[in-house]
Amino acid sequence: MDWQDLHYFLALARCGSMSAAAKELRVDHATVSRRIAALETSLGLRLTERLPRRTALTEQGKVIASLADEMNRIADRVGIQAKSLSAAPTTAVRISASPAVAAQLIAPAVADFTQRHPTISLSLSGVSHHVQLNKGEADIAVRLTRPDDPDLLTRRIGTMRFGLYASPCWLDKPPDSWLFIAYENALDHVTQQQWLGSLLNGRQIIFRASDLMAQQQAARGGLGVVTLPCFMGDDDSSLIKLPVSSPPPVRSIWLVAYPEYRRDPSAVMVMEFLADVIGKACPPDKTP
Repeated sequence: MDWQDLHYFLALARCGSMSAAAKELRVDHATVSRRIAALETSLGLRLTERLPRRTALTEQGKVIASLADEMNRIADRVGIQAKSLSAAPTTAVRISASPAVAAQLIAPAVADFTQRHPTISLSLSGVSHHVQLNKGEADIAVRLTRPDDPDLLTRRIGTMRFGLYASPCWLDKPPDSWLFIAYENALDHVTQQQWLGSLLNGRQIIFRASDLMAQQQAARGGLGVVTLPCFMGDDDSSLIKLPVSSPPPVRSIWLVAYPEYRRDPSAVMVMEFLADVIGKACPPDKTP
């Protein structure tokens, strides 16, 4: 069996069609077809079933795809381990976090960390989506949901608490006239957005933004009432915290990396730095 044939087969299983797999692998359709035919011959199994618009896996194909995916994950981790073992004297460690956590909590503390650890260079990416650690998009991630990948090292390092905030001018207005600031509709599934929705009772959302800091700036200008993490709202002298009728949500903050990084002294120092900075601003509660 040619190991590369498995690589092509796994791309087909992931993409669902020969053409989509060919596009992902940057080869032509015939190459994917030939590779998968060779794999079927070498294994003595029929792995695929050609349909008009897609290529389905047979039951045998699904089993082989599951094993191939496991092999692919191991290959990814070999690359990560190799990087750890060949670390240069000045080590670059890439961190991913949500935009608010990256800008408000981590970035202000980087100068002190760099002074104490001059041989470690930090790269910080503030993104709303979950980066793919197995694809090398980051070394360490700070997330608001616990990953279900059993291969990942996860550690709960904080609890993000929320509140309702507005400029002081809104205290003079009756609550039934309040206007609200919220995420865009595409983020209606977000925990704090759902909580805000439960408070509206027919009241209007006057402004939406995908960026939490844009929402904060709009609230500072007096536009309306906004849901913010307490580490943002409580420290903003332009805003006051408003009373609420239902308990605000809380979200656990998770530190995520591959276990191999526990053997990398630089990565360990970065993980401890993140746990300390975030833990002080958002102390973890006692709930597991």
